[in-house]
Amino acid sequence: MTEKGLLYDAILARSFSKNQQKRLGYGAFVACLFFVFTLCTVFKPCLTPLPTVEVQLSVEPGLRMLRVTETQKPQALSSTTPPSISISKEQAISDDNKMVETIKPICTIQSRTEVCELTGDVRVHGKSATILATITSAYSGNTTWHMKPYARKRDPGAMNRVREWTVKLDQNDERLENANFSRCVRKHSVPAIVFSLGGYSANNFHAFTDIVVPLFTTARRFNGEVQFLVTNKYQPWINKFKEVLRSLSNYDLINIDDEDETHCFTTVIVGLKIHPEYFKELTIDSSFSEYSMSDFRRFLRDAYSLRNAAVDLRRRRRPRIMILSRVGSRAFTNTEEIANAAGEIGFEVVVAEASTGLASFAETVNSCDVMLGVHGAGLTNMVFLPENAVVIQILPIGGFEWLAETDFGRPAKGMNMRYLEYKIEAEESSLVRKYGRDHEIVRDPAGFGKRGWMAFKSTYLVQNVTVDINRFKPVLAKAFELLQEQSL
Repeated sequence: MTEKGLLYDAILARSFSKNQQKRLGYGAFVACLFFVFTLCTVFKPCLTPLPTVEVQLSVEPGLRMLRVTETQKPQALSSTTPPSISISKEQAISDDNKMVETIKPICTIQSRTEVCELTGDVRVHGKSATILATITSAYSGNTTWHMKPYARKRDPGAMNRVREWTVKLDQNDERLENANFSRCVRKHSVPAIVFSLGGYSANNFHAFTDIVVPLFTTARRFNGEVQFLVTNKYQPWINKFKEVLRSLSNYDLINIDDEDETHCFTTVIVGLKIHPEYFKELTIDSSFSEYSMSDFRRFLRDAYSLRNAAVDLRRRRRPRIMILSRVGSRAFTNTEEIANAAGEIGFEVVVAEASTGLASFAETVNSCDVMLGVHGAGLTNMVFLPENAVVIQILPIGGFEWLAETDFGRPAKGMNMRYLEYKIEAEESSLVRKYGRDHEIVRDPAGFGKRGWMAFKSTYLVQNVTVDINRFKPVLAKAFELLQEQSL
């Protein structure tokens, strides 16, 4: 303590008792609080709202670590003035300490999909495949996007079958109002989602992984209060998945391609949301979505009124195995032998082909504990199996290992199921009888596969399988054992 401090203490000690000193200190504290309160009251009108501060690591090399996000205050809307797109502005501190203003992207581009989210005065014209929206802030970024709303954008074979849409932003309300087609004819009170039924929608695997799963992750949060605008309408897909559509939207879908009238919304999402990794199939990554694959399977059980959430062998004496039957390529040629072997091990056997109505087939799948099939789109129906079920995938010759793991192996494990594989020998393939044991196609599939996808597809995807029962029986026994362990 300084000499000046000691002097003040001595003066106080001579002038006041200890209790008087304490009361004096309390009075000074209260006086300070009153003074601060008075200042805040007097100068309150001069204060402005402070920006929301968002601290995060920046991945841009020219930016420092701190980013301040200032959200535009909503403007009052009159009945005669249409709402405009609200864009959140961002300010970043550059290396020379200057504030640089940027705008959060309206459209996001990932390896597998493109999605635009527009909120405000949004107008959709189907005949011209154009979506117009107004914005309120000065916007120096891209104002026009050309996109195809289908979640497999790096696949030319799929994307060639998807109609391209144009999304445009405009800062001039009058210019938007006077556009050739933009005057509102049909006004909607719910958000809209624009997505395509082109691509590979006729294939059951792609119907789920490219459309149904991302449609769930995009639309579920609206609890049915959302309007679907379908481009590249494909009626067989609509008929097949009508239960899914009814469970996600309370409104009849609109074939937007045929609409010459302008549809107006306050929110429009163009494209479907999906995880950013291209080679993840039948998967919902919870780190990029508020939902999980468990949520999706629960949704399917509700949509199709399926009873079994998990395997429960207490309900019946013998576990059930479904043998997926196929017509044409990758079919079992000795289905009866496989069924007999499964029965000897202790299974109740169901042989079914995934060509019936999806609702009835989903119910059959859900009643089983094991699904067995050759690699193909039919295995996609494992999404209807109860949890802890077993999936057995038969791999034909030709180097199916990567496809098998990507399309069904990893997804099955991600859906809390047990997964088994059986790789056939050359003698179990119909290609031996067609080409002979010493032909390159049979002898060296890896070398032949270097000729490209079309050579692989036209050769190895058209073979049939005659399972060697003695080699295959241990796989069936393992599946039975896994189910018994689950029931303990």
